[in-house]
Amino acid sequence: MSYGLLTEKKGIIFGALDENSIAWKTAVRVHEEGGQFILTNAPVAMRMGSINDLAQQTNSQVIPADATSIEDLENLIDQSIKILGGKLDFVLHSIGMSVNVRKGRPYTDQNHSWTAKGWDVSAGSFHKLMQVLYKKDAMNKWGSIVALSYMAAQRVFPDYNDMADNKAYLESIARSFGYFFGRDKKVRVNTISQSPTPTTAGKGVKGFDGFISYAEKMSPLGNATALDCANYTITLFSDLTKRVTLQNLYNDGGFSNMGVSDAVMVDMVDNKE
Repeated sequence: MSYGLLTEKKGIIFGALDENSIAWKTAVRVHEEGGQFILTNAPVAMRMGSINDLAQQTNSQVIPADATSIEDLENLIDQSIKILGGKLDFVLHSIGMSVNVRKGRPYTDQNHSWTAKGWDVSAGSFHKLMQVLYKKDAMNKWGSIVALSYMAAQRVFPDYNDMADNKAYLESIARSFGYFFGRDKKVRVNTISQSPTPTTAGKGVKGFDGFISYAEKMSPLGNATALDCANYTITLFSDLTKRVTLQNLYNDGGFSNMGVSDAVMVDMVDNKE
């Protein structure tokens, strides 16, 4: 069901790869709510996915950009404002990558050049993006910037590896830059801590099926889906949340406030027997 929450609003959506990705489902929902946007992803990621199909489905244009490159970001934002016919109202940063995870290097034996690359893609890119948006005064008043995070920024999930550090840094950047964006531009900056979600990127984490199963049993409402996250993001892009900023907001079925659940206790007893 559409409510027209984003009618006449314009933005950029980073990270849509395929129909399993949160950014993809967010783009579909933004379109349904009346918003217009530019889709973007790194050139290498675009070759792996089907972003052009999404562009056709949502009547949007695609501009390739490396989110770690200031030059690419400047071009992306300039072109987006030109194509959309004005400043931006929303931006979604849905980007994350760890070479250590991809290559199977444990947290205790990282290749630190890979670590630096993963940090730059997953967190540093968020600062670069906001820096360019801020300097270009590219956001409309009461605009909204959202980045996607995960509970491993606060708690230990051993196989999540250096991505946990990346997400912690991402959330810190959101708060720190969000202060200046709010004070000077009246723009909101928030992160969403989403349930483990079976996206193409998420499936690359060792033991990911275990993450999902455990979280499902721990959460009183069960895991939030990619579509649930897209719907939550819509509310943050809308005028309904004009005073919400500097927050890490949990969309996880209640997982973040749980100590233990009956379902997990039953599993422990059954396994012991």
